[in-house]
Formats: sequence, structure tokens, C-alpha cells
Amino acid sequence: MVRGRYHLEMTDRRVGPLVLWMARVAAVVGFAVVLSAAFRTGWTRISTDFPNYYIGAVAARHHDSLPDLYDWTWFARQMNYAGIENQLGGYVPQSPATMLPMIPIAGFPPLTAKRIWLVLNLILLLAVIGILARMTGVRWEYLTILLLCGYRSLMTNFIYGQYYIFLLFLLTLTLYTFARKRDSLSGFLCGATFAMKLYPGPLLIYFAAKRAWTSVLGMVAGAACVGGVALLLFGWSGIAYYLTHVLPRTLEGNSVDPYNLLTATPNMLLHRVFLREAELNPHPVFEAPWLFFFMRTATQLGLVVFAALGVVWKADPDRRRDLAWILILLVLVSTSTATHTYILLLTPMAVLLRGASLPKTLYLFASYSMLNLFPPPALFLKVWTMLLLFFVVGYDYLRAIEMRWAMAALAAVGLISAMDAQRCMKDYEAEPARRYPEIAVEPGALFSGYPVVTRCGMFYQSMMSSGTGREGYVLRRLHDGRLDTFDFGGNELRPVAAGDGCGIEFEHVAHGRSTFLRLDPLTSRTEAATAPADPNPDDGVVSPDRKWRVRVRETATSEQLWLEDTASGKAKELAGGSCNNHSPAWELDSSAVIFASDCGRAYGLPALYRAPVN
Repeated sequence: MVRGRYHLEMTDRRVGPLVLWMARVAAVVGFAVVLSAAFRTGWTRISTDFPNYYIGAVAARHHDSLPDLYDWTWFARQMNYAGIENQLGGYVPQSPATMLPMIPIAGFPPLTAKRIWLVLNLILLLAVIGILARMTGVRWEYLTILLLCGYRSLMTNFIYGQYYIFLLFLLTLTLYTFARKRDSLSGFLCGATFAMKLYPGPLLIYFAAKRAWTSVLGMVAGAACVGGVALLLFGWSGIAYYLTHVLPRTLEGNSVDPYNLLTATPNMLLHRVFLREAELNPHPVFEAPWLFFFMRTATQLGLVVFAALGVVWKADPDRRRDLAWILILLVLVSTSTATHTYILLLTPMAVLLRGASLPKTLYLFASYSMLNLFPPPALFLKVWTMLLLFFVVGYDYLRAIEMRWAMAALAAVGLISAMDAQRCMKDYEAEPARRYPEIAVEPGALFSGYPVVTRCGMFYQSMMSSGTGREGYVLRRLHDGRLDTFDFGGNELRPVAAGDGCGIEFEHVAHGRSTFLRLDPLTSRTEAATAPADPNPDDGVVSPDRKWRVRVRETATSEQLWLEDTASGKAKELAGGSCNNHSPAWELDSSAVIFASDCGRAYGLPALYRAPVN
């Protein structure tokens, strides 16, 4: 322990001013080169993910409905109205308060607003380096070199106008104030950050485990203040919708594509191994849904519980080291990560460098570098790197837990996980994929919704992602087992049947405005049309033979489809689960219902199913 501290604290004097000068030059030049490229790119173009936060702030200024904000189709329309074209976007999984820092700049044009945000991020990043240098005693030159080891994370944050440098600043300030025993302020900062982004949630458990009750109260107060602002903007009904419909799916890991290898989370790994999804994961390693639900809860809950026990049992007065380990936990248990997320690890890495031996220093630099590389995603190297980092840094904490407490915790986690798996299996069995065939299957398709059936085929709205060379929504037709695409250069939204029995009408959003068009699929020609009526009225959709009616029923947490006999009034559930089933359309012979469902997928990004009616 003494050797390690001596090595780090004496490094500058042992290597001499020449090496220190070389480190300074490397830090300054490297920072300038990496940042100039990223800053210049971000300065000149609008790209994901800044528009997501920006449109959220615009919606808040206009007092739009919060549920609309979580509708991917509505969001695409608003992006185009704001002048952001040929780009996908969505507000899921952000909280109602995420956009608050953007509201002051949302009155500017998108590119101007992004430039203001980039300048603010640069200032905050420099502030983070200064705070970390003061708090840890590690020179700013070495901290900058550590930052450059994660250059991909640094670059993507500036290119995309991301949120994570702002989040890094708040978390660093939280750690700094807590280390200086300003508990109420650190708790307040943590609570405010939690209301905007959910990452700091486990810190409440840490504060409670350390009996830092002032921090606990401060965190509650900070979350309440920021949440109160969101409440004023969106009203209780909007906040309630988020808490009941969006947040549960976020905590389950279904806020974004849960099978995407680039998310690099334990949740994604479990999805890939144990769950089958026709478009997103047709060939799991071992299809075992009960085991998936058990392992999902056991992993998330187990990591949090043992981290809390570790900080309780290890008598370590160094609050900075405690929080550094917990900050690693925050990233590890997150259900959605990307390259830009790992910049959050700069703060715990900097803290752990204080007093570190040479092997441990090299390990920290190597881990931070690995998380910012692009290793073969199928090997899940980022997931294993994060898990290993958690256990290596927390080894002393975990070893300090008394065996009887560890065994009791293990038993409790296992029991809770088994009970939760049973609960989840009940919902899982009610999902459409367990009962009906998925149709219009396209490998990797993220969105297939709003089906319309005519004598010329089934039409639906489909998402095209960046991998296809075109971002936006198009119309597709399934006819005679073949998929045709109709793309008119904008976002083609919400198709409904036209009066001729063959064609469709739809909304065409381009160049900041909406127009309504009628499509003749036989000639691919369009003509102007009036705004179509809602194809799914509140009283349900009646079958062509008038014998059946299918309704969308909203529960406390989801949307389900019910089939009703029009003569007797008897009804039964057609599609359930803790997810959303909607947009029913009848086949022309009344033999089946075609509908959209996001069950087993990301929130609001559905696939299509065919439910036969006997």
C-alpha cells in the first residue's frame, strides 16, 4: 500500500522535468488534435443524438403532450418541422426532465443551439479536469492523457452533441462535494442528476448504506425540485404516463433495441443468449426465457446488493474510493450504453489512479481504452471488461463482507429473482409472439407498424436505418409473399385505406411541412388527398362481416387488444403482455386481425403479427 502511494506521488520528482514537459506536450497536442476534428464535425452538422434532446426541449416550450413525445412517429414529424430532415430520432428512454438543460437554447435554430451546447460542453470538460486534479492530486497532464485513451467516447460526445459531458460534470461535482463532507449539497446534486438521467439511482442505496442521511435527504430534495419543474411543464397525467408506461420498460432494458450488440450491457448479453425474436435475434444461443428473466433480475439486483454490503462492511474512510466503485456500478447496471457513455468512467478512473501501483495504473488505462475501442461485438468484450473492472476495483470491498451476510444476500437475491421470473413468465406467455406468427419479417427491422389491408396487399409504415443508406420512414407492401417499398423522399407516415379498395392514403412529411397523398400501388403514382380519418376509433374496429370488433384497451402499464363478439358482447383477450399492442386491421375475409406489437422489443418500435379469429 505504501509502495503504491510512493510510486504515484513521487513520479514527477523521479522522472524529472523533461518527462513532465513531454507529458504536457502530449496532453495538449493530443487534446487539440482529437477535439478539433470532433468539434469541427459537430459544429458544422446536425446528427444524432442532439436532435433528440433539442426536440424534447422544443416540445416542452410548446407545452406538448408528454405521451406524444414518446411516440416515434410523432417525434419524426416534429424533427422535420424543426428543419432536421433525413434523420431518425426519438425521445425514449429519456425522463421528462432530461431536456431541461436544453430549454434555454431551444429557441435558437437547431445548428445554432448545438453550437452553444458544444461550447458549454467544452467548458464543462475543462472544469471536470480541474476538479479531478484538485480532488485526486493527479496532475492534469496525466488526466488528459487518460481522457485521450477514451478518444472515441470524447469524439462521439462532441460530434453527436451528446449529453454525457454534462452528466460527467454533475457526477464529478457530486463526488467532489461528498468527499469534502458537504453531504447535503452532494445529495442535492445527485438527486437533480437522477431526475434528468437515471444513472445515479443506486447512489441513494450507497448513501443509505453509509448512513449519510443528510445526503439521502438532499437527494430526495434535488429529485423533487427538478421533478417539480417537469410536473409544471407536462402536468401529472404526463408524468404518470412516463412512470407507468415508459420507466418500467426502461428498467427492463427494453427502451432501445435490447438485442443490439453495440449496447454492450449484461442485459443485452442475456437477451442474445436466451431469447428469440424473429427479426432481431432469430438464433439465440440457448432459448430459455425463464432463465433469462431469472438471470436478468439476479444480475442487476445481485450487483447492487453486494456493492451496498461491501461499502458497509469495509471500514474505509476514503469516500472518494467508495464513490469511484459505485460510479463503475452505475455504468455496469445501465440497461443502455454506447461508446459515448464510457466517458462517465473518467471520474472513477481518475480517483483510482491516486496511490495506484504501476500494474494497477496500466490496468486502469487499458480498461478505459478497451471500452472505447470497437472489438468484435459478438465476443461481448466490453461486457466482460466492465464486469472484470467492477470486481477488480471492488475486490477489497467484497472480501470484507462476512460470509453469513454474503450467503443470506445470495439466498435473498435468488429467491427474489425466481419469484420475479415466475411473474415475468406469465406476461411473456401472453405476448403475441407466443401465440401468433410474425409477418412481413425483415432481418434487423426495428419498426413495422400501422398495417392496412386492401385487395392489393397489406401496407405498413417501416423504418429505414442508417445501415441502409437512408434514414426515415417509408411505406412497404406485402403482396404475394413479396415486399415492395414506396419511398417519396420524406417520412411516409400513418397509411390508411383509400376509398377505391386498392390504394392507400398517407401523410408525407418533408421540408418542414405535412401533406396528404393518395397512392396507387399498381402505378406507384400519387395525388393530393385530404387528411385521412383515424383508422382505429375509440369504439373499436369492426370486421368486414360485422361479426367481430377488436378494441385497444389501455391498462395501467400497457395497451392490449380484445376481441368482442358483436352479437353477444362477449370479449376475450387477443394480445396481452406488459407491452403495447395496437393498430388492428382486419383481413378482407374477416379470418384474422393484423396488428402491431412492441412486445419483446424496444418501446414503441413494433413488429407485425397475424391473429386468426375462430
